[in-house]
Amino acid sequence: MGKRLWYLKKAIEIGTVTKRYPFEPTEPPEGSRGKPVIDFTKCIGCGACANVCTPQALRFIDLKEYKRLELFYGRCIFCGMCQEACPVDAIQLTKDFELATDDLNDLYVVIELKSVRCEICNKYFTTKRIILKINDEVRDVIEEIEYTKLCPECRRKESSTKLVGWRALG
Repeated sequence: MGKRLWYLKKAIEIGTVTKRYPFEPTEPPEGSRGKPVIDFTKCIGCGACANVCTPQALRFIDLKEYKRLELFYGRCIFCGMCQEACPVDAIQLTKDFELATDDLNDLYVVIELKSVRCEICNKYFTTKRIILKINDEVRDVIEEIEYTKLCPECRRKESSTKLVGWRALG
């Protein structure tokens, strides 16, 4: 009986310890990770985030004319691998961890980026934003940007044809 009175006395002295969640907001502790947010203006559609996403919360789908990136928060474990893999820093982890919803569709985020066709075989192969990013990054180094509008297969054929031609001339 004495132990119970001691606990009761301590509880009265200390007061309320727990918060009335969800009626009072709760701040997550420092260093905790919440849901990832994608900046659609930065995303180039490379799919690196989907490649490293172990729980497959991120999926990269090739729809020929478009490349679709789908994020389903219901599978996300907030590991941050997608943020680390993104070459353009389009993904940031927030401290937002409250994902409860009545509508499952609220847990989906979708971005669609226009695909580019190969100039030789007319096959869709990458996004327009990737081509623009490559052109911007190598423009200072290379004056004429070759092969950026060719799919990998046609790029191999063209470069090997040029290489054979140069050897024949030399």
